[in-house]
Amino acid sequence: MRVTVKLRALLNSGRITVVPGAYDGLSSRLVEQAGFPAIYASGGAIARSAGVPDMGLLSVSAIADRFAAMVDVVDLPIIADADTGYGNALNAQAAARAFERAGIAAFHLEDQSFPKKCGHYDDKGLVPTAEMVAKLKAVRDALHDADFVVIARTDAIAVEGFAAALERAAAYLEAGADVSFVEAPTSESQIAEIAKRLPGWKLINMFEGGKTPLLPVSRLQTLGYQLVIIPSDTQRAAITAMQRVLAAIARDGSAAAMRGDMASFAEREAIVDTAVYLARGKDYAR
Repeated sequence: MRVTVKLRALLNSGRITVVPGAYDGLSSRLVEQAGFPAIYASGGAIARSAGVPDMGLLSVSAIADRFAAMVDVVDLPIIADADTGYGNALNAQAAARAFERAGIAAFHLEDQSFPKKCGHYDDKGLVPTAEMVAKLKAVRDALHDADFVVIARTDAIAVEGFAAALERAAAYLEAGADVSFVEAPTSESQIAEIAKRLPGWKLINMFEGGKTPLLPVSRLQTLGYQLVIIPSDTQRAAITAMQRVLAAIARDGSAAAMRGDMASFAEREAIVDTAVYLARGKDYAR
C-alpha cells in the first residue's frame, strides 16, 4: 500500500492520530519502533540538527535529501514541513515535486512570508490570502499522486487575529487543501472554536513549552481533530541527554556514570538492523 493511501486511511479511521517528530533516519526508526502509525518530519528539528535555527536557512535540495533518507528506513507515512514553499508559486511547485519524489505522504504549506520563522516565534509576517491560495493550487497541480495529502497552515492568529486565521483557513480548504492547520492557538476555547468552525480534517500542533496549551489526546479527538503533531520534543530530549553524557565525559574521562541512561551497544545495533544488513550482504556474496 502506498504511504499516501496509508495516511488517508488514518485520516478516515475515525480515530485521532498522534504523530511524533523526527529529523533523521535514526529518529524516524525510533518513532516507528515505538509503535506510532506515522512520522512528522519537523522542519525546525531538521534545521537545528544542522546547527541553525528554524528560519528557512536550509536549501530545498538539502531538505529533500533528508526526507528521502528518512523514507528509506521506515515503512510509515511521513508528514513533512514544506515551510512557505521557499518562494513564490513556482518555487512551491518545484519543492512539491522534490518532496513527492523523496517519498513522503503529505506536507504542510504555510502562509508566512519567506523566509519563515518558527510558528511560536514572535514578529512573523504573512503573504496575502490570494498568494497563499495560488501556492496551494500550484502545488496540487504539481503533484502526481492524487492521494498525496496537502495540509494548509496559517500563522495568522499572532499577526491578524483569530477571526482572520479562521477566514484564511477556510479559503485554503476551498483552494484544494485536504487538511487545515491553524498554528499557535493560545487557549482551549480557540482550539475548540477552530474544530467547530472549520470543515473536514484538522491538524493541531502540541508540544511542551509552546504558545498552545497542552490538551489530552482524548479531548482533541472529541473536539474533532484528526492529527496531532509533536514536532521536536524528541530532539529536545536528545539534546539534554547528549549534554549530560558530555558533562560526564568531561568530568570523568568516560561515560561510565551514564551507563544506565544509554542504549547498550547491542540495543543500538538492533535499532538500525545491523544483523539484517550483515545477513543480506552474505546472501549477495554467495
